[in-house]
Amino acid sequence: MAFPKIGNLAPAFSLKNQKGEKVSLKDFRDKKNVVVYFYPKAMTPGCTTQACGLRDARAEMDALDTVVLGISPDPEARLQKFIDKYELNFDLLSDEDHAIADKYGCWGLKKFMGREFMGILRTTFIIGKDGRLKHVIDKVKTKTHHDDVAGWIKDNLQ
Repeated sequence: MAFPKIGNLAPAFSLKNQKGEKVSLKDFRDKKNVVVYFYPKAMTPGCTTQACGLRDARAEMDALDTVVLGISPDPEARLQKFIDKYELNFDLLSDEDHAIADKYGCWGLKKFMGREFMGILRTTFIIGKDGRLKHVIDKVKTKTHHDDVAGWIKDNLQ
């Protein structure tokens, strides 16, 4: 499956967050940028590193008028535990049936420890105020993800 094309409207979504509240992409049309990042599983080492980096970059993201949304197939209760344990300061959205990951081209065959399975392909999308896709990061480095996102936004301020 392919990612949506840069310049096209990002696929719309409405998912429940860690509190069971519905969150839609269209809710953030007042923000200059929306960072939607797909991650495999809450409270695993790489996902924790990535989420904590974004947590620590909150002031920088706010200064760039950017909101961050994390999406995984985890149920709402696990997302709340993840937020509580690591004091995350942004919404995590539950995509248990991976329908939104499918729309974004982030659900696919993975290989880990000698086995193959279907799962989330760690990918980040930067969406503009107009709802159009500005950038895709498909080779995510969990340790520098927050810097990579902020750097791209700063380099492409419009």
